[in-house]
Amino acid sequence: MNESPAVHNTTSWKDAPTRTLSAGGVQFAYRELGPNTGVPVVFLTHLAAVLDNWDPRVVDGIAAKHRVITFDNRGVGATTGSTPTTIEEMAQDAVTFIRARGLEQVDLFGFSMGGMIAQVIALEEPELVRKMIIAGTGPAGGEGIDKVTRISYLDTARGLLTRQDPKQFLFFTRTPNGIRAGKEFLARLEERTQDRDKPITVRAFRAQLKAIHRFGLQKPANLASIHQPVLVANGESDKMVPTTNSYDLDQRLPDSRLAIYPDAGHGGVFQFHQDFVKRALAFL
Repeated sequence: MNESPAVHNTTSWKDAPTRTLSAGGVQFAYRELGPNTGVPVVFLTHLAAVLDNWDPRVVDGIAAKHRVITFDNRGVGATTGSTPTTIEEMAQDAVTFIRARGLEQVDLFGFSMGGMIAQVIALEEPELVRKMIIAGTGPAGGEGIDKVTRISYLDTARGLLTRQDPKQFLFFTRTPNGIRAGKEFLARLEERTQDRDKPITVRAFRAQLKAIHRFGLQKPANLASIHQPVLVANGESDKMVPTTNSYDLDQRLPDSRLAIYPDAGHGGVFQFHQDFVKRALAFL
């Protein structure tokens, strides 16, 4: 895959080449773009996601000012190995990847399951993290997180029955605005036509569901020890990770700010990508 020539080694997410990196016995598949200066932003993906599930508007928007690095978790997409069944192991894998990439400090953007992973990284490896953006997520032991499995299976079945992508139901509200935003988001995910990632396997998907379920049943972590600035974002009616968790995170994190989007669900940051990118850049 040839990189399109552009200033600052920036290319668009649609054309960013997929690279691999060996670390801890795993071949990590990753993509990166944006200027080579400053602290890079490492993106941490959601349940069932591969590289092609990131919204190009969000990636390109943040990569206009910051180096953006995204990778497939162990056992997911084009990354080798077997998928862990705990969020803690996923966090260790992320740290392994970040260090192998030669980075001493990063900003984290974690969406949904990625936001859970980001919290664990900030607690376990505080010196590695400068700032953190977490969206559509909740704390360990958070309200309704142990029900993600049931909701995911129900809406996956609903998607199959109606021949629609389950994300239309899982990420967006069923209002005219939500339905339209869902269709636009899904269309953006198809913009990349070359060098696409492998879809997640059923086995890896089940392992991730188990990890989220366990995280939902855990005792609440002491988030007061996360001293980094955190931007918490969500839609006002997230049915995957109930929005009460976003308010809870904002209350418990010592240095946080909160953005809640109206008439939006789990994928609120994708539905309101222009506002979200603006907020994220101001925050970073």
